[in-house]
Amino acid sequence: MDISGYKAVILAGGRATRLYPITKEVSKPLLPINKKPIINYLVDLFFYYRVKEVAVLVNKEFREDFEWWKKRYYPKKNIHLVVEEIPLGTFGGVSLLKEWIGKSKFFLTNGDELKNIDLNKMAEFHNSIDVLGTIGLVKVEDPHNYGVVLCENGLVQEFLEKPENPTSNYINSGLYLLDAKMVDYSKPEFLMTESDIFPMLAKEKKLSGFKFDGAWTDCGTWERYERAIDSWK
Repeated sequence: MDISGYKAVILAGGRATRLYPITKEVSKPLLPINKKPIINYLVDLFFYYRVKEVAVLVNKEFREDFEWWKKRYYPKKNIHLVVEEIPLGTFGGVSLLKEWIGKSKFFLTNGDELKNIDLNKMAEFHNSIDVLGTIGLVKVEDPHNYGVVLCENGLVQEFLEKPENPTSNYINSGLYLLDAKMVDYSKPEFLMTESDIFPMLAKEKKLSGFKFDGAWTDCGTWERYERAIDSWK
C-alpha cells in the first residue's frame, strides 16, 4: 500500500520526570541509544515507509537542541519543528498543525519509544474499518505497568490502565494512525490522547486496535532505557 501521502507527528514536548536529572538537560527523545538519538529511530521508520513529511512537537526549552539535531541528522529532509509555548499533553499540540496536516491521514507517535512496525499493514487495517483512529497494539510479557487495550472484532472496547489482573497482553504502543478529521478534536490546551480523546472515540465505535508483532521498547525509566541500549542495534 502506498502511504507516501500520509504525514507523521512525533510528540517530543514531555518533561520525562522519571529520567531526572538527565532530562532536565536533554530532551528524552534526544537521548542516545547506541550512539543514535531515540527520535532518529522513529524518523527513519517513517522515511523507510515513504512518509515524506514529519512534524515534531517540542518543548520551548529545548528548541535550540532540536534545531541542532535536525541540522546534524536531517538537513535536507522535510521535518517541521513546532514549539509548544505551554504544555499541551499528547493531543493538544495537534491543534498547532491543523493547516500542515490539511486533509492527510497522519501517524501520531510518542517520541520516547522504539518501535518497528509495518506501517503499510497498519494503514491497510485502518482503511478496512470505518473508524477515525487506530491504535498500534503490541504484545508484552508483563502488561501490569502499561495501558491494556481490549478489542472485539477489531474495535476498541475498553482501556485498563496498569491492571492488577490483565485479561490481555496487548498494550498501547504509543503509535496511532488518525484521519485528518481528528484535528477537529484538538484544541490549544492540555489534552491527553489516552484519557480525553480515545475513550470518546471508543464509545462512538470509531477507534480500532491493530495488533502487530514487531519489536517495541519503552525507554521511560532507567531500567527500560538500559534494556533498550542492550536490545536495539
